[in-house]
Amino acid sequence: MRSRYLIALLALAACSKGAAPTAKTFRIGMIAKSSTNPVFLSARTGAEAAAAELSKSMGVDIKIDWLTPPNEDGTRQAQLIAQAVNDGDNALLISASDAGKITGAINDAVDRGVPVMMFDSDAPDSKRFSFYGGNDAAIGQQVMSELAEQMHGKGKVAILAGNQNAPNLQKRVAGVKEEAKKYPGITILNTFNHVETPQDAAAEVIRAQGANHDIEGWAMIGGWPLFTEALLDLDPKVKIVAVDGLPPELAYVEKGLAPVLLAQPCYLWGDIGVRTIMDKVYSKKDVPAYVEMKLVKVSKENLGAWARQLKAWGFSDVNPKYIALPN
Repeated sequence: MRSRYLIALLALAACSKGAAPTAKTFRIGMIAKSSTNPVFLSARTGAEAAAAELSKSMGVDIKIDWLTPPNEDGTRQAQLIAQAVNDGDNALLISASDAGKITGAINDAVDRGVPVMMFDSDAPDSKRFSFYGGNDAAIGQQVMSELAEQMHGKGKVAILAGNQNAPNLQKRVAGVKEEAKKYPGITILNTFNHVETPQDAAAEVIRAQGANHDIEGWAMIGGWPLFTEALLDLDPKVKIVAVDGLPPELAYVEKGLAPVLLAQPCYLWGDIGVRTIMDKVYSKKDVPAYVEMKLVKVSKENLGAWARQLKAWGFSDVNPKYIALPN
């Protein structure tokens, strides 16, 4: 009996040596703020492209589990974090709509063995292992500095601020206000929050401009309203400096309403996020706790080059006339 058992084991081992190895799968749950915001769709494209590339080079099938709610909702994000853990995702890549509402869920995920990386909007008090994003206070300062230059250091400014609960946006607003102190001729009239959809943002700008005819400049810490054409009829004397530089916004640069865009390379939120997760979680490498994102200044001087970069990142809606520009 024992000899027959040993023979069976040897036969099984011989067969297994010639068998194809079982495919390995590594699934990353990606929870951005809003699936209707173009910057997060770009981040998804970057994540999926990096996953496809690394799947080939690392010999592992990397899948992006897109779990982003349609609208900003910190409570829903917390539910989706728990869902991703229960569904067996191997890691999470998250942009916080409300850090306070998701920190507990992040900590629970990490305690259950699912590492978490943040991008764009951090949850700094959580157990996440890394964050890729801009220095938000510096971003706000840069927006105000560029706007002050366009307004020759004087005039009345409004801040368009998105979700008032987003910690990254709060820091940007603070940066705008701090920078404005350097310009005695600049007055901050008000800060306007809104739901982070292009339509809601544009409606808020139009409402605020109608109620405050003396607004001469907008410090937009996100480019939300410029994803629509609704503001192209603003008084050309009004100057806009906005974060983001996606295809629909380029018309505002051409017209001069937004002489400067400070573009977030949002495609890289997904690309670098996935690469950092695979380095840390799969390859067991040391990674930095903070990976700083640099903004790209977009103006008429480099409009063509930026349009071509957007096309290379997979944007299909870049106006061909900008791509054809020589600069």
